[in-house]
Amino acid sequence: MTESNAEEERKRAGRERARAVAGEFLARGDATGWFEAFYRDAQGDPGRVPWADRAGHPLLAEWLAGARGGGRRALVVGCGLGEDAELCARAGFDVVAFDLSPTAIAMCRELWPATRVRYAAADLLAPPLEWLAAFDLVVEIYTVQALPVDLRERAIERISAFVAAGGRLLVVTMGRADDALPRELPWPLSRAELDRFERHGLRRVALREVEDPETIDGATVPRWLAEFAREV
Repeated sequence: MTESNAEEERKRAGRERARAVAGEFLARGDATGWFEAFYRDAQGDPGRVPWADRAGHPLLAEWLAGARGGGRRALVVGCGLGEDAELCARAGFDVVAFDLSPTAIAMCRELWPATRVRYAAADLLAPPLEWLAAFDLVVEIYTVQALPVDLRERAIERISAFVAAGGRLLVVTMGRADDALPRELPWPLSRAELDRFERHGLRRVALREVEDPETIDGATVPRWLAEFAREV
Protein backbone atom coordinates (compact mmCIF):
# COMPACT_ATOMS: atom_id res chain seq x y z
CA MET A 1 0.00 0.00 0.00
CA THR A 2 1.39 3.40 -0.96
CA GLU A 3 1.74 6.21 1.58
CA SER A 4 -1.13 8.16 -0.01
CA ASN A 5 -3.35 5.08 0.01
CA ALA A 6 -2.49 4.43 3.65
CA GLU A 7 -3.40 8.02 4.52
CA GLU A 8 -6.72 7.75 2.73
CA GLU A 9 -7.45 4.48 4.49
CA ARG A 10 -6.66 6.12 7.84
CA LYS A 11 -9.07 8.93 7.10
CA ARG A 12 -11.75 6.53 5.87
CA ALA A 13 -11.48 4.47 9.05
CA GLY A 14 -11.61 7.64 11.15
CA ARG A 15 -14.74 8.86 9.39
CA GLU A 16 -16.38 5.50 9.97
CA ARG A 17 -15.53 5.70 13.69
CA ALA A 18 -16.97 9.21 13.85
CA ARG A 19 -20.19 8.08 12.19
CA ALA A 20 -20.51 5.13 14.54
CA VAL A 21 -19.98 7.24 17.67
CA ALA A 22 -22.30 9.97 16.40
CA GLY A 23 -24.96 7.39 15.61
CA GLU A 24 -24.84 6.01 19.14
CA PHE A 25 -25.34 9.45 20.67
CA LEU A 26 -28.05 10.47 18.21
CA ALA A 27 -29.95 7.29 19.06
CA ARG A 28 -29.97 8.51 22.68
CA GLY A 29 -31.25 11.93 21.64
CA ASP A 30 -27.87 13.62 22.23
CA ALA A 31 -26.82 15.43 19.05
CA THR A 32 -23.51 16.86 20.28
CA GLY A 33 -22.17 14.51 22.96
CA TRP A 34 -20.31 12.47 20.38
CA PHE A 35 -17.69 15.17 19.81
CA GLU A 36 -16.09 14.72 23.24
CA ALA A 37 -16.49 10.95 23.09
CA PHE A 38 -14.73 10.81 19.72
CA TYR A 39 -11.76 12.94 20.79
CA ARG A 40 -11.46 11.04 24.06
CA ASP A 41 -11.36 7.79 22.08
CA ALA A 42 -8.44 9.18 20.04
CA GLN A 43 -6.32 8.91 23.22
CA GLY A 44 -4.23 11.93 22.33
CA ASP A 45 -3.30 10.61 18.87
CA PRO A 46 -4.00 13.17 16.09
CA GLY A 47 -3.70 10.33 13.59
CA ARG A 48 -7.03 9.00 14.85
CA VAL A 49 -8.78 12.27 13.98
CA PRO A 50 -9.52 12.11 10.23
CA TRP A 51 -10.01 15.86 9.74
CA ALA A 52 -6.67 16.73 11.42
CA ASP A 53 -3.77 17.33 9.03
CA ARG A 54 -1.49 19.90 10.77
CA ALA A 55 -1.74 22.14 7.68
CA GLY A 56 -5.11 23.88 8.00
CA HIS A 57 -7.75 24.09 5.31
CA PRO A 58 -6.31 25.11 1.92
CA LEU A 59 -9.27 27.38 1.11
CA LEU A 60 -8.70 29.28 4.34
CA ALA A 61 -4.97 29.48 3.64
CA GLU A 62 -5.71 30.89 0.18
CA TRP A 63 -8.08 33.52 1.58
CA LEU A 64 -5.66 34.52 4.33
CA ALA A 65 -2.89 35.05 1.76
CA GLY A 66 -4.73 38.20 0.70
CA ALA A 67 -5.70 39.31 4.20
CA ARG A 68 -3.91 41.52 6.71
CA GLY A 69 -4.46 40.47 10.28
CA GLY A 70 -2.81 43.49 11.85
CA GLY A 71 -3.83 42.34 15.32
CA ARG A 72 -7.52 42.28 14.47
CA ARG A 73 -9.57 39.75 16.40
CA ALA A 74 -10.51 36.39 14.87
CA LEU A 75 -12.66 33.54 16.16
CA VAL A 76 -12.40 29.96 14.90
CA VAL A 77 -15.58 27.95 15.49
CA GLY A 78 -15.30 24.23 16.27
CA CYS A 79 -11.52 24.42 16.03
CA GLY A 80 -10.79 20.69 16.40
CA LEU A 81 -7.03 20.30 16.73
CA GLY A 82 -6.30 23.92 15.92
CA GLU A 83 -4.79 23.92 12.43
CA ASP A 84 -7.08 26.66 11.12
CA ALA A 85 -6.62 28.77 14.24
CA GLU A 86 -2.85 28.59 13.84
CA LEU A 87 -3.19 29.66 10.18
CA CYS A 88 -5.11 32.74 11.30
CA ALA A 89 -2.53 33.53 13.97
CA ARG A 90 0.33 33.27 11.46
CA ALA A 91 -1.59 35.71 9.24
CA GLY A 92 -1.42 38.27 12.04
CA PHE A 93 -4.82 37.89 13.69
CA ASP A 94 -5.39 37.89 17.44
CA VAL A 95 -7.15 34.53 17.63
CA VAL A 96 -9.63 32.87 19.95
CA ALA A 97 -10.51 29.29 19.00
CA PHE A 98 -13.03 27.04 20.68
CA ASP A 99 -14.42 23.55 20.53
CA LEU A 100 -17.17 21.79 22.43
CA SER A 101 -14.74 19.02 23.37
CA PRO A 102 -12.42 19.75 26.33
CA THR A 103 -10.26 16.85 25.15
CA ALA A 104 -9.80 18.50 21.73
CA ILE A 105 -8.76 21.73 23.44
CA ALA A 106 -6.25 19.87 25.62
CA MET A 107 -4.81 18.27 22.47
CA CYS A 108 -4.52 21.72 20.83
CA ARG A 109 -2.42 22.97 23.72
CA GLU A 110 -0.14 19.95 23.48
CA LEU A 111 0.19 20.16 19.69
CA TRP A 112 0.93 23.90 19.65
CA PRO A 113 2.93 24.60 22.84
CA ALA A 114 4.25 27.96 21.61
CA THR A 115 0.90 29.16 20.29
CA ARG A 116 -0.46 32.69 20.56
CA VAL A 117 -4.01 31.37 20.07
CA ARG A 118 -6.30 31.41 23.09
CA TYR A 119 -8.00 28.01 23.05
CA ALA A 120 -11.21 27.47 25.00
CA ALA A 121 -13.78 24.75 25.55
CA ALA A 122 -17.18 26.30 24.82
CA ASP A 123 -20.60 25.43 23.44
CA LEU A 124 -21.53 27.10 20.16
CA LEU A 125 -25.20 26.96 21.12
CA ALA A 126 -24.53 28.74 24.46
CA PRO A 127 -21.40 30.85 23.87
CA PRO A 128 -19.84 33.41 26.22
CA LEU A 129 -21.71 36.70 25.96
CA GLU A 130 -18.49 38.67 25.58
CA TRP A 131 -17.93 37.02 22.19
CA LEU A 132 -21.03 38.58 20.65
CA ALA A 133 -20.23 41.15 17.94
CA ALA A 134 -16.59 40.97 19.07
CA PHE A 135 -14.63 39.59 16.10
CA ASP A 136 -13.38 41.08 12.85
CA LEU A 137 -13.06 37.62 11.31
CA VAL A 138 -15.09 34.51 12.13
CA VAL A 139 -14.09 31.18 10.56
CA GLU A 140 -16.57 28.30 10.36
CA ILE A 141 -15.26 25.16 8.65
CA TYR A 142 -17.35 21.96 8.68
CA THR A 143 -18.99 22.60 12.06
CA VAL A 144 -22.59 23.25 11.01
CA GLN A 145 -22.55 20.26 8.65
CA ALA A 146 -21.77 18.03 11.64
CA LEU A 147 -25.03 19.10 13.32
CA PRO A 148 -28.50 17.67 12.65
CA VAL A 149 -30.83 19.85 10.60
CA ASP A 150 -32.96 20.84 13.60
CA LEU A 151 -29.98 22.50 15.34
CA ARG A 152 -28.67 24.43 12.37
CA GLU A 153 -30.79 27.55 12.62
CA ARG A 154 -29.57 28.12 16.18
CA ALA A 155 -25.98 27.43 15.18
CA ILE A 156 -26.16 29.79 12.20
CA GLU A 157 -27.67 32.51 14.37
CA ARG A 158 -24.91 32.13 17.00
CA ILE A 159 -22.10 32.14 14.44
CA SER A 160 -23.51 35.25 12.74
CA ALA A 161 -23.74 37.03 16.09
CA PHE A 162 -19.97 36.77 16.63
CA VAL A 163 -19.22 39.08 13.67
CA ALA A 164 -18.45 42.68 14.61
CA ALA A 165 -19.52 45.69 12.55
CA GLY A 166 -17.37 45.74 9.43
CA GLY A 167 -16.30 42.16 10.05
CA ARG A 168 -16.22 39.08 7.84
CA LEU A 169 -17.47 35.52 8.20
CA LEU A 170 -15.91 32.69 6.18
CA VAL A 171 -17.86 29.45 5.82
CA VAL A 172 -16.36 26.33 4.25
CA THR A 173 -18.78 23.45 3.87
CA MET A 174 -19.75 20.53 1.71
CA GLY A 175 -22.82 21.41 -0.32
CA ARG A 176 -25.95 19.60 -1.44
CA ALA A 177 -29.12 20.22 -3.38
CA ASP A 178 -32.00 21.66 -1.37
CA ASP A 179 -34.05 18.48 -1.81
CA ALA A 180 -31.27 16.02 -0.94
CA LEU A 181 -30.36 14.99 2.59
CA PRO A 182 -27.54 12.44 3.08
CA ARG A 183 -28.31 9.55 5.39
CA GLU A 184 -25.09 9.70 7.39
CA LEU A 185 -22.61 12.17 8.85
CA PRO A 186 -21.57 14.65 7.51
CA TRP A 187 -24.79 16.33 6.44
CA PRO A 188 -23.73 18.96 3.86
CA LEU A 189 -25.46 22.34 3.80
CA SER A 190 -27.97 23.23 1.13
CA ARG A 191 -27.91 26.61 -0.58
CA ALA A 192 -31.06 27.49 1.36
CA GLU A 193 -29.25 26.77 4.63
CA LEU A 194 -26.22 28.75 3.53
CA ASP A 195 -28.49 31.69 2.73
CA ARG A 196 -29.74 31.70 6.33
CA PHE A 197 -26.64 33.58 7.44
CA GLU A 198 -28.15 36.60 5.67
CA ARG A 199 -31.13 36.52 8.04
CA HIS A 200 -28.89 37.69 10.85
CA GLY A 201 -27.51 40.99 9.64
CA LEU A 202 -24.91 39.61 7.24
CA ARG A 203 -24.58 40.05 3.48
CA ARG A 204 -22.99 37.42 1.27
CA VAL A 205 -20.19 38.99 -0.76
CA ALA A 206 -18.70 35.88 -2.37
CA LEU A 207 -19.57 32.24 -3.05
CA ARG A 208 -17.11 29.87 -4.66
CA GLU A 209 -17.71 26.25 -5.56
CA VAL A 210 -14.68 23.96 -5.57
CA GLU A 211 -14.61 20.61 -7.27
CA ASP A 212 -14.35 17.87 -4.70
CA PRO A 213 -13.60 14.19 -5.30
CA GLU A 214 -15.26 13.07 -2.05
CA THR A 215 -18.53 11.19 -2.24
CA ILE A 216 -21.40 10.77 0.21
CA ASP A 217 -23.90 7.95 -0.29
CA GLY A 218 -22.13 7.25 -3.58
CA ALA A 219 -22.62 10.76 -4.99
CA THR A 220 -19.97 13.44 -5.41
CA VAL A 221 -20.53 16.61 -3.42
CA PRO A 222 -19.40 20.18 -4.06
CA ARG A 223 -17.40 22.18 -1.55
CA TRP A 224 -18.35 25.82 -1.01
CA LEU A 225 -16.42 28.80 0.30
CA ALA A 226 -18.84 31.57 1.25
CA GLU A 227 -17.84 34.98 2.56
CA PHE A 228 -20.26 37.22 4.43
CA ALA A 229 -19.89 40.78 5.68
CA ARG A 230 -21.56 42.82 8.39
CA GLU A 231 -21.95 46.45 7.44
CA VAL A 232 -20.39 49.14 9.59
